Amino acid sequence: MSRIIVVSNRTPGKGPAAGGLAVALRKTLAEREGFWFGWSGKLVDTPATDVRFEDIDGLSVAQIDLTRDDHHAYYAGFSNSILWPSFHLRLDLATIEAHWYEGYRRVNQQFAHALLPLLKADDIIWVHDYHLIPLASELRNLGARNRIGFYLHIPFPTSDALYAIPHHQELMRDLSRYDLVGMQALRDVAAFTEFAEHQAPATLSGSPLQAIDFGRTEVDAFPIGSDPDAFARLATSPAANKMVKRMELALHGQQLILGVDRLDYSKGLPQRVEAYEKLLANDPRFRRQVHMLQVAPPSRDTIKEYQATSDALDAICGRVMGRFAEPDWQPLTYVKRAYGQPSLAGLYRLARVGLVTPLRDGMNLVAHEYVGAQDPEDPGVLVLSRFAGAAEIFEDAILVNPFDTDETAEALRMALDMPRDERIARWQGLMAAARNHNVEDWSKSFLERLAPASARGTATRDILYLASVA
Repeated sequence: MSRIIVVSNRTPGKGPAAGGLAVALRKTLAEREGFWFGWSGKLVDTPATDVRFEDIDGLSVAQIDLTRDDHHAYYAGFSNSILWPSFHLRLDLATIEAHWYEGYRRVNQQFAHALLPLLKADDIIWVHDYHLIPLASELRNLGARNRIGFYLHIPFPTSDALYAIPHHQELMRDLSRYDLVGMQALRDVAAFTEFAEHQAPATLSGSPLQAIDFGRTEVDAFPIGSDPDAFARLATSPAANKMVKRMELALHGQQLILGVDRLDYSKGLPQRVEAYEKLLANDPRFRRQVHMLQVAPPSRDTIKEYQATSDALDAICGRVMGRFAEPDWQPLTYVKRAYGQPSLAGLYRLARVGLVTPLRDGMNLVAHEYVGAQDPEDPGVLVLSRFAGAAEIFEDAILVNPFDTDETAEALRMALDMPRDERIARWQGLMAAARNHNVEDWSKSFLERLAPASARGTATRDILYLASVA
């Protein structure tokens, strides 16, 4: 059986895997053999040409170092100041620096040159996320003929947003060098298809560009999930119960509204708190009866747009506290640090409302984890942004437009007032969807599709081929 080579920006560290993706990929590598390749996390003046192999909790990990300048251009620059905001349709927050693309390309070339000598002819390579879009092209240019798949963990942009990205034509040509491109949601496949079928044929100077041939690239949606049954067990563990008891003492019978997110402008955190403010303003009976907890550990806080989001969230939380707090009651708690999964599972289980309202998101695994952690006899209610990829599979959530804070406030009222029989019925539908899209099946389905045709057997599969435009 072919080895699996997983490639990502960062390699996993020591200790328990932090999320379902790492757990699933570790299991895949244990079953199939192979290794995980990526950046070590170290910045050096002159990176060594040789790859360092390390055994991390039984997982074979291959690592390379980067220079500080290359990492800044590749990661903070092109990846997170251009691609991330553009793919999330926040062109107003994109910062364009021409030299960042050179660093982005150079790091992908460095990855390819380091990885190529490690490959066997029948290895299957699985590349993850927007940092490494050019990697297949760089490997192909060096002579690699392996099956190479790519999975995008964030949304794919609309054509208009894509055209605003510097070198977007080269990036799309890079994607055409993969055998299989996986997206989070059908809307992402549709956006990709729109570009493939309606490519802009001219450059700024007016000279024609050759249309990109996607005829050999398979593109489909592979909705990623979590392990809901494992999260259900975690939610009743001693560590989770400890968190529940602490929170119950603090809440004094109040119903908990919970948000858990990285501090990122794509998560819609200021809009979320504004919706909660409107709930308290519009319906005074909820004062002293509910409490909102927002967990938001800092993310990429060296990038100015993230600091602006942090400042905006600080301001609106202060406004809500000043407007509604009493000497013996606080309407919300805002925590800027991360918690371990057992503690989060306990909070999820306790929360009457899971408030997951990103402005745009690839999938959003918090929604999956919240569903998995619920008490089947007395579950909470998931209020979910319709712009999260999870909205395509979680039809029994209360779906909202996160830009419309009045609508979100009304969804909160509905969730808090919802009778138990309706909460149970909705949760049962959500849990069935979470189990159907669990992370282990996601990994298997992607790799089965990526396998060479000779290894797939004769099973019939629905495959989307994107034809090139002449």
